[in-house]
Amino acid sequence: MFRITATTALAFSLLSLVSAEAEDRPTLEVVWPTAGSVVELGNAPEKAIGVVVRSNFRLLPAGECGEISECGHVHMKIDPNGDTCNIPGKPYNSMNSDFGGDLIKARFGHCPDAAGRHVIGVLLADDHHRPILVDGKPVTALVTVTTK
Repeated sequence: MFRITATTALAFSLLSLVSAEAEDRPTLEVVWPTAGSVVELGNAPEKAIGVVVRSNFRLLPAGECGEISECGHVHMKIDPNGDTCNIPGKPYNSMNSDFGGDLIKARFGHCPDAAGRHVIGVLLADDHHRPILVDGKPVTALVTVTTK
């Protein structure tokens, strides 16, 4: 016969609380392309590919979240340690704030060398383009790909 003691019950309660807190934290990941992928860019001047993300936040156009607290959009930079792949005059390469959703257009045509090894970085932003923070750090995801 299995007996639950007060200590065991407390341990299960604490585990449930920790799991609930972890589930409540904002998450962001790049679903496609996967790390290490080789991606064909094609011949269009933008040399764009679709980047698919997943988040436990609702991804809507900027300004559309209203009273939804777990809502925002994604800013994306190619090679985020610098600004060489940004859209001219912008601090990013792309974002989904115009249409929301989980698809973002990565424009490799703005990079000095579109073909080669690149890091795709995404950042979760609130309705006003401010980064969503967890423990004082922005919610981001990175994936390294090779384009050709």
